[in-house]
Amino acid sequence: MYKLLIRPILFCFDPEQVHYFTFSLIRFLHKIPGVGKLFQAMYEVKNPKLEREVFGLKFKNPVGLAAGFDKDAKLYKELSNFGFGFIEIGTLTPKPQEGNPKKRLFRLKEDAAIINRMGFNNGGVLEAVERLKKNNGVLIGGNIGKNKNTPNETATADYESCFEALFPHVDYFVVNVSSPNTPNLRALQDKEPLTQLLQTLQNRNLAKPKQKPILLKIAPDLMNEQLLDIIDIVKETQIAGVIATNTTLSREGLHSENKTEMGGLSGKPLTKRSTEVIRFLSEKSNKAFPIIGVGGIHSADEAIEKLNAGASLIQLYTGFIYEGPGLIKEINNRILKEV
Repeated sequence: MYKLLIRPILFCFDPEQVHYFTFSLIRFLHKIPGVGKLFQAMYEVKNPKLEREVFGLKFKNPVGLAAGFDKDAKLYKELSNFGFGFIEIGTLTPKPQEGNPKKRLFRLKEDAAIINRMGFNNGGVLEAVERLKKNNGVLIGGNIGKNKNTPNETATADYESCFEALFPHVDYFVVNVSSPNTPNLRALQDKEPLTQLLQTLQNRNLAKPKQKPILLKIAPDLMNEQLLDIIDIVKETQIAGVIATNTTLSREGLHSENKTEMGGLSGKPLTKRSTEVIRFLSEKSNKAFPIIGVGGIHSADEAIEKLNAGASLIQLYTGFIYEGPGLIKEINNRILKEV
C-alpha cells in the first residue's frame, strides 16, 4: 500500500516539506484513540528471539531508526509504534541553529537515494531534553554534534555540553564527527583530535555513578588505514562501539538528474560500501566491539548482509522513506527465520 499509493503522492512534493507534513500527520493520527495500538498490531513483531543485549542494553529487536529523522525528539514515541527496537534522535547541538539554506534535501529516485545538506538543523539540546522527560519506555540514543560557528579548537566543549544535558534522558550516546554538512567537522575524525574528544567524554562518563555507552559514528569515505586508526581509538578510549556508516561524498555510479548536488548521499548507492566498512572493522578488530550497521538497507536481504558482516544492530533511514514501515516488519520476520 505504501509503495503503490502513499509514496507516489508524497514524492510529488518537496522532500523537506513532505518530511514535516508526515510528522504532523503521524502526530495527528496518534491523537485518535487506538491508532497507536493499531500501528503496533500492523508493524511490530514481538518475539524473545529478536531481543538483543548490546553494550549492556536490552533491545526488543535489532532494527532501529537512525539519527536525522527525529532530530528534536518530537516523535520518538509515535515512531516506535512502527516496530523499531530503538530510536536515535539528533544530531543535537548546544544552541539552536537553522542549518544550511534551503533547498537542502534532494531525492534521487532513479538511485533510490537522498542527498542532504541539512547542516545539523535543530532546536538545541535543552528543548529536546524537555520532550525526553516524557519518555516512557522507548530506548533512545542521543546523537550529538557541534554548532556550525564553533571552531574545531573548542568543539569538545559543545560535545560535553550536549553530553551533560542529555545524560539522564538517553540510553546511549553517538558522537557525530562524520557529517559532511558542517564545515571542517570531518577533520575531527583525524586520530589525535578524535582520541582527545572521545577520551574527554569517556572521562566524564566514568565519573558518573552509572555509565552510558558512547559510540562513534564514522564516514564511509575513510580509507583502510583510517579505519585501523578507528579500531585503535576505540581500544584506547574504551568507548562502547561504532556506528558504520554516515552519508558519503561519493557520487560513483549515480544516474539521477540532481546527482551533482552538494551534501551527504544516503540510500542504495551506500549499501555495498557500508557493509564493507562493517566487515573490515569486525574482522580487523576480532569483533572487539559492537557495531551498529546503517547505510543502504532497503530489504531484509540487505539487513541480513549487515548482520552477517558483523553488525550487532542495524538502523534505517532512507530505506524507511523509500520502502515504508513494512520494511521493519519484513526485516524482523526474516531475522526470525535465520535464527
